[in-house]
This record gives sequence, structure tokens and C-alpha cells, in this order.
Amino acid sequence: MAEVHAYNFPKAQKVWGRKNVDTLFAQGRWGSAGELKYCWLIPSGNGNAQEPDSGSAPRVMVSVPKRFFKRAVKRNLLKRRIREAYRLQKNLLEGKNLFLLFAYNSNEILDFGQIYALVGEILKTLAKKLDATA
Repeated sequence: MAEVHAYNFPKAQKVWGRKNVDTLFAQGRWGSAGELKYCWLIPSGNGNAQEPDSGSAPRVMVSVPKRFFKRAVKRNLLKRRIREAYRLQKNLLEGKNLFLLFAYNSNEILDFGQIYALVGEILKTLAKKLDATA
């Protein structure tokens, strides 16, 4: 029987709150793949209400800096494309406990196919790193 994956992206799977975002930026590990930078962090169990449990999906955040695109329309377009690429491939990190940030790092607008490939590369890299540490 074929596996069924939930392709939704509810708020429970998003990084939110100043404390969590600050922790991600301060303690997270950075990497890059093409025009996308990423930061990831395995959260400590300090009783935070937003902490994912061991069987949940990772929590994700997307950022497109105003430095590269002054118009909000272009920033929002890129954020939508990155979120959609993640949503379609999030099964690669299924059951992993981590916070993840995607940061766009180029001044040209990539099409969805290129972004999809970059996000897939990042997710596969993270899955290998997390499996090696487990």
C-alpha cells in the first residue's frame, strides 16, 4: 500500500515568537545551497510550549531580506515559492525534531523549479546530518 503524506503546512509547523527566532539565530548552524542559506537547530527541552516533540514535523521559517528586494511583492513571491517547495518535500525530514530557517541570498528571482531543487538539496543534506547524529 502506498504511503500517504500530509502536504499541509499549519502554524504548528512554523517557527514563531521572538524567543524561538532569537534562539535559532544565536545557536543555529548555518549552511548554504546556491542562492539559499539555511540555519537549523535541534531545540533543547526547556519546557517551551512551541518545542516540537520527537514525532512531529520540523518547524520552519522563511526570510527574504529587504536588502535584495525593496518591493514587498517580489519578497512575498519568493517566500511563497520557498514555502511551497518545502511543503511538497517536507516528508524528507518527517519525524525530525528541529527548527529550520530558509534565507534567500540573491538579488535575482529564481523560478519555482530552481527553488524546488535547492530546497530538496538542503532537506536531503539535513536528513543525512540528523541521521548521522542519531
